[in-house]
Amino acid sequence: MLASAAAVALAAVTGCSVPASPRRGGPTADPAPGIPITSSRRAQLMQIAAHPDDDLYFMNPDSQRMLDAGVPLVSIYVTAGEHDGKNHIPGRKDTPADKAAYSSARHQGLRQAYATMLGLDKFTAWQKGVITLRGDRRAEINTLTHGSRRVELIFLNLSMHAPRRWMALPSLWKDRALGLRTVVADDSPVRRADTYDYDSLVDVLVGLMERYQPTVIHTLDPDPDIQHSDEKTRKKDSEQRGYSDHADHTAVASFSWAAMVRWVADATKDGGALPAFVTTSFRGYYNRHWPKNLPEPVLREKAAHLVPYGGDPSWQCGNSGGCGDYNVGGVRPLTNKKGWVRATHYRYPGAGPVVATEPDGRLAVYGVLGLRAVRWRETEPGSGQWGEPGDLGGGPLAPGLGGVTLEDGRQLLFGLRFAALGGHGGPNKREIVLLEQREPGGAFLAWTGLGNPERGDDRGRRLGVPVAVADRDGRVHLFVRNADKGVSGRVREADGTWGPWEDLGGAEVQDGLSAALDGTGRVHLFAAGRESVHHWTQDAPGGPVTSRAGTALPVSGDPVAVAATHDGGLALYYRAPTRKDLTAVRPDGTALPGVTLDGYGPVATAVGPQGPVLLGKDLRGRVQIRTPDGRVTIRTQGAVALESATLHESKRHGVLAIGMGADAHPWTWTPEPRTEG
Repeated sequence: MLASAAAVALAAVTGCSVPASPRRGGPTADPAPGIPITSSRRAQLMQIAAHPDDDLYFMNPDSQRMLDAGVPLVSIYVTAGEHDGKNHIPGRKDTPADKAAYSSARHQGLRQAYATMLGLDKFTAWQKGVITLRGDRRAEINTLTHGSRRVELIFLNLSMHAPRRWMALPSLWKDRALGLRTVVADDSPVRRADTYDYDSLVDVLVGLMERYQPTVIHTLDPDPDIQHSDEKTRKKDSEQRGYSDHADHTAVASFSWAAMVRWVADATKDGGALPAFVTTSFRGYYNRHWPKNLPEPVLREKAAHLVPYGGDPSWQCGNSGGCGDYNVGGVRPLTNKKGWVRATHYRYPGAGPVVATEPDGRLAVYGVLGLRAVRWRETEPGSGQWGEPGDLGGGPLAPGLGGVTLEDGRQLLFGLRFAALGGHGGPNKREIVLLEQREPGGAFLAWTGLGNPERGDDRGRRLGVPVAVADRDGRVHLFVRNADKGVSGRVREADGTWGPWEDLGGAEVQDGLSAALDGTGRVHLFAAGRESVHHWTQDAPGGPVTSRAGTALPVSGDPVAVAATHDGGLALYYRAPTRKDLTAVRPDGTALPGVTLDGYGPVATAVGPQGPVLLGKDLRGRVQIRTPDGRVTIRTQGAVALESATLHESKRHGVLAIGMGADAHPWTWTPEPRTEG
């Protein structure tokens, strides 16, 4: 909401509430800091999907990279995936409807896919069993191990449809009175149906989180983009009315986030410790509408996992319900015009952890852990070893923080907060929040709410991750992607007062904004659009930031990295859609020759004494650094890297790469340590 600076200064950050269970009071996440944090440093990935295959389409290749690194995986499928019961076989006109068989066939397809992802034959036998859940509900659990690697698949099997309700999960999220039955799949060891309501589904998910203690949780997108498509196109693309995703994806993502909020609240009540986990939410049918960002080698690997999932009716897999989701296998993921498999986009793309140098020379890393802001400090200056995290509160926060270091050395942190996450028709609010350091390297003031540039909860849910930059006059420019897929901004004056939110105009862009100062002190903002990279800047330092239409920058599939150059200008680094090679240009579109770094995903950049240093992932998902002389070094040891990492120029040890690992702890990599003289 538009708020005056005075009102913002007085705004208190309230807790995010999950609707109260009829059996107990509803938990509230506490934004105050100081909660103890527990972590075993034992990596565990948990995925929560609406349908069998959501993980293969939208969460890969991240899931595969973690499995390759030996991280155990448990994947929870909320619906039975039975749809209309027709396991359509391409080339045949009609398929008899059998919901129990179709659900079973999709389960078998997942077993085939994950067996191959573990390097085993697709028909490798799994251990099937029954897991008892909260409320004495039961679910099928399938387990497969290969050496030190382990995969567990849990099928809750809630019906996709209910009497008089075509989409059951969205109704379960909204309707206080609805009870939803499960589907008993063919060949399942579970032989009785259960009934779920809103609270029981949240409770079951919380119980599974408590059981597995995941350090990484993958979810779908709880707040998909507004998307106005004609009715024929919407139905053809299987999208919900008005939004760019399947309604089941949105509902299950909302349930997942509600469960995480409740897990944290339950764990920390009465002085308990905060569970140490990080979260990644993945875009779904959004992939249909934006440039595809996977180059051919990565795409082929990702699509190959859908071949055993799709299966074939001629296979002899030993499952009476069928041997896969027949309409999905073969070359069909690559020929499908919807293009879902051709991209992997994050709902909350960030530039990596916020890194700052403290007065005693130690580095501090800021990130989101257990839905709350935390700070890790080096044990000794230059050690690259991180102590235990300190809780800064503010939760529940979306992944990723924006950060600015003020001229006096104090740190500002910006987050996107789930101010309310209400099912049963309750409030569903998001807001931008600020944490300001009291003194360099020291404690912080209370969290401050900066409101939301959108009017109304529904539009307000579409906000992106906040990005900020400080200019030479002490102003801080804050930017977010808004509901119209454009950019909104606020400016904090040098005295700490905030101006109002303003719409900065421009064309539609993806989230993952990048801001920087040029050599003259002008603020620049860049974002990836559909046809090109879009640019906002000032005519002169201190002026308003406005859109620069007509800039002919090549299109990007990912967020753009931007850094100052030694001549006072700026350089942009990114990959064009479907390309493994790097695009390096100036803001006017002039190419920067001789800069290469093959791989996929976004890159990061920092300017060292000898020139730009680049950080990204190679085609196998390993972190790599390119030095100014063109040498590329690949990180081959240490915790598997999650999403983006940060480059930091250290006077003591040169350029450092700092990121988060699957154990929910920072890692540091110094590919070419600087020798101190």
